[in-house]
Amino acid sequence: MLSNERNGTLYIGVTSNLVQRVWQHKQSLADGFTKKYGLKKLVWFEASDNMASVIQREKQIKKWNREWKKELVEKTNPYWNDLYDSII
Repeated sequence: MLSNERNGTLYIGVTSNLVQRVWQHKQSLADGFTKKYGLKKLVWFEASDNMASVIQREKQIKKWNREWKKELVEKTNPYWNDLYDSII
């Protein structure tokens, strides 16, 4: 999950290479929603080896209301720190 700031705009996506994908967003190489809103902070992620379950989880979270998404972030990242350095 990417954001631009604490309690800011949220983006949920799936990738098979988290480090590369977040780097692309940080460099504004990914056109679209994330570039438009400056979403460059990795604030939450889950890892899995099963892409089918990852896609199912993404769809589930995208249907959640904003408060549930914020709670999900704040359970493991209460200050909305950028987690990118922790994955490289």
